[in-house]
Amino acid sequence: MKRLTHSLIVMLFLAVIAASAYAGGAQEQKGRMLQVVLSGNPDTLDPQKTSGTLTFQVDRSIYDTLVEPDENGRIIGDLAQSWEVSSDNLTWTFHLRHGVKFQNGDQFTSRDVKATLDRARDPATASPNASEYASIKSIDTPDEYTVVLHLSQPYAPLLATLASGWSAILPASLIAKNHDFAADPVGTGPFIFRKWVRDNEIVLARNPDYWMAGHPLLAGVVFRIITEHAIQVQGLISGQIDIDYLLNKEDLGLLTKGSGATYKTELTSLVLVLAMNDSRPPFDNLKVRQAINYAIDKQSALDVAYGGGKVIGTFMDYSNPYYEELSNLYPYDPAKARQLLASAGVSVDRPLDLVLPQNYGPHVKAGEIYQQMLEKVGLKVKIRLVDWSTWLSSVYKGGNYDMTVIGHTGKLDPNGRLSGFGTGTSYVHWNDPEVAALITQARQTVGFDARKAIYDKVLRIMGQQVPMVFVGTPYRYIGLRTNVSGFRIDPSLDTFDFRYTELK
Repeated sequence: MKRLTHSLIVMLFLAVIAASAYAGGAQEQKGRMLQVVLSGNPDTLDPQKTSGTLTFQVDRSIYDTLVEPDENGRIIGDLAQSWEVSSDNLTWTFHLRHGVKFQNGDQFTSRDVKATLDRARDPATASPNASEYASIKSIDTPDEYTVVLHLSQPYAPLLATLASGWSAILPASLIAKNHDFAADPVGTGPFIFRKWVRDNEIVLARNPDYWMAGHPLLAGVVFRIITEHAIQVQGLISGQIDIDYLLNKEDLGLLTKGSGATYKTELTSLVLVLAMNDSRPPFDNLKVRQAINYAIDKQSALDVAYGGGKVIGTFMDYSNPYYEELSNLYPYDPAKARQLLASAGVSVDRPLDLVLPQNYGPHVKAGEIYQQMLEKVGLKVKIRLVDWSTWLSSVYKGGNYDMTVIGHTGKLDPNGRLSGFGTGTSYVHWNDPEVAALITQARQTVGFDARKAIYDKVLRIMGQQVPMVFVGTPYRYIGLRTNVSGFRIDPSLDTFDFRYTELK
């Protein structure tokens, strides 16, 4: 009976998808709107007021940035065609692209860049990424197509910051009017925002005035907000979903030759973790954190929950040029875990609160695996499921948790991942003044070799002090209809670039 009920839910949901997909009129039918899975609602569509990947996965199609990563992760021009850096690394001059229009009709100029960066730096905006602009002392606009950033000190990650989603360029005229970008985003990007029906869909239409000639190739993109994994997969197989980037390994057998769907496998830039709130007992005790690390069979968790991956031992994804191999520091050893817990004198009077984002099935499965492993070494663990918006507000921002399971998305520069750690201000609330000082030093240091030497020290300390369990970097299985071509995921950022995507 339960299986029948589930099947009926799947069928009804797919019927809703089919009906809405063809309710947009003849133009949308003819223009082939791309149907893409989104695993939950973004917390906002304002790029400067979030750290949420779901927001940037949508906003990437609405906005442009000054610079962007190419397919290999190299930073190239976007709204800026070229730039120069002074010999002391304190003056950055950007030359802007001409003939670009915002989706409200405004002409793009240096005024918009200045207004955007001023907004991002303004404490009133309360951007979670404001610290990435702290080195900018002043901004000059000598003419309509030149922007000069004056820095108070060298800041090596600046280009990576300007290529990231939170540096999306907004129109100055709407910033001045305090426009609600959270619900009505306006940029210069390849697609124009049309509507957001919460828990259902986000609809974007092709921008006919986009500056890249001949692009995008699609009439539009519909993000289908589908939280249940079975419905995501069935939508792909039935043809009502064109792209599902959240396939599990066990789903691959369903994509038979006659299904009209296929997949591709790639190693992600994610760092999967079992995070601990280090400001709370017993996680403020290093022996307890070490015990929990010994209690977790990382490869097993990767294989069962995430479909495989590479085990890591510190806070950097496996393929990153800054990665430091430390995976042998805490091998799976339940006996060692029990010994450390005993020597730490741990007495947990209440079950540990393990909060899991229910929209992400692999994280939930991993949490259930961790619960079993921790209980085998004598810890009591109670799982609490929350939706993604609650996870962001209560766990990530509010610190209302003992442990949680999450994946940290890639960053174009190590500072994007490591900034804030060691200061007690990150969501794990871990303090280590040496690490905090080294991270500051690294972002003021120019040159890969010099920076890597500093980051190696940071990653070794984090690997030894284990503010969280660094589990691994997983594989990603992307499901696509066989008539989809040209789909790209931005390296390290895990955002979608639909400019080259076609439905044939």
